[in-house]
Amino acid sequence: MPLRIHDYVAAFRERCPFLDPMIEPWKLTSDLSRLIERFAASLEPSAFRASAGVLVHHEATIEPGAIIKSPAIISAACFVASTAYLRGGVLLDRGVTIGPACEVKSTIVLDSSRLAHLCFVGDSVLGSDVNLEAGVVVANHFNERPEQEITVRLGGQSLRTGVANFGALIGDHSRIGANAVLSPGTVLAPHTVIARLELVDQGAG
Repeated sequence: MPLRIHDYVAAFRERCPFLDPMIEPWKLTSDLSRLIERFAASLEPSAFRASAGVLVHHEATIEPGAIIKSPAIISAACFVASTAYLRGGVLLDRGVTIGPACEVKSTIVLDSSRLAHLCFVGDSVLGSDVNLEAGVVVANHFNERPEQEITVRLGGQSLRTGVANFGALIGDHSRIGANAVLSPGTVLAPHTVIARLELVDQGAG
């Protein structure tokens, strides 16, 4: 059973036209830095402030103290709070909010999604209108297992990813409660609600 991002993120094809619509999410996040650099070359330069591989839309707000490492694209109406840390290739679609002391690595966040303070999201794809409350961890690596390759469970089957770093595919309009933890390889359907303090371990691998 193939895993198609657009089955979970309705705007994926529209908002990420530079990507193969059939790409698997773990292959996307593994190669995200290169893909962002390619996408950046197609954008209208006058709409962005560019500095050392980081493009920030003129209508985005970056508070003093935020760290954004290249390559990164911060779209219109985004807000990145002081002490946020973006690295490893990050694409924020329009209207995304990243709260204080959040770390976001090798991740695409689609429009109008919100990460409250103290979140970590690694090697992931977040759909539109996703809300992560404070302290959510989207883990991207199994350091406690001898077998490092991440597998994803889908429709009762395990899909091998061939990668050791992959966090989650989170469908549109999902809600993740404060201090919840998503284990590596998590796939959440649109409109999923995860309770505060919940551990999501889909048993893959």
